[in-house]
Amino acid sequence: MIKCGRPRKGEESQSRDRLLDSALRLFLEHGYGSLSLETVAKDAHVSMRTIYNQFGGKAGLFGAVIKRCSDPFVTVLLEDGTLEGQPEDALAAFASQFLYGITRPDAVRIRAILIGESLKFPDLAMQFYEQGPQRTLDHLRQFFARHQRLGYFAIMDPHFLAEQFLGALRGERILKLQLGLEPTPDEAQINTWARQITTLFLQGCMAVRREK
Repeated sequence: MIKCGRPRKGEESQSRDRLLDSALRLFLEHGYGSLSLETVAKDAHVSMRTIYNQFGGKAGLFGAVIKRCSDPFVTVLLEDGTLEGQPEDALAAFASQFLYGITRPDAVRIRAILIGESLKFPDLAMQFYEQGPQRTLDHLRQFFARHQRLGYFAIMDPHFLAEQFLGALRGERILKLQLGLEPTPDEAQINTWARQITTLFLQGCMAVRREK
């Protein structure tokens, strides 16, 4: 029997996930400029109208793919998260999730596509930055600002703190990985890497607490 009417919420979510799965795979296979929305729609078994209604076009679809990729490490820093009140553990958990996300082969490939095609497609660069780096930076800035109010971090521009922490994570090792000079790290290596960077960073910005 053919189902008519608006799909239920769970079905909508599954359809969106299927569409984003197809889009990610096809962007990786074809790049950005060479991939048509018709190809994505056919592969995901959705209409072109669905893609335009949900994402506004190809750049918006790419941005949604990037947003979903950044969700795992951004949610670690949410105000109501289980690690709230434990900034050291929260930052280390964020660092592990972040490093795991950006060092996966698909993530390295997506970044290569972005670098190669962003000058030709400015909307691509904007969507990537807003849904990936900018979104991550904003959540991290809010995290530092909250914990400055609680007395954990030295009083300085929280945006600067966020930039410096992300800069420490995106170090020389990431560059070597993107150039194919470094193998993809496993989970244990990432956890060690994240903890070392977090520990070093915190030594420079934790508030000095005077004994009464």
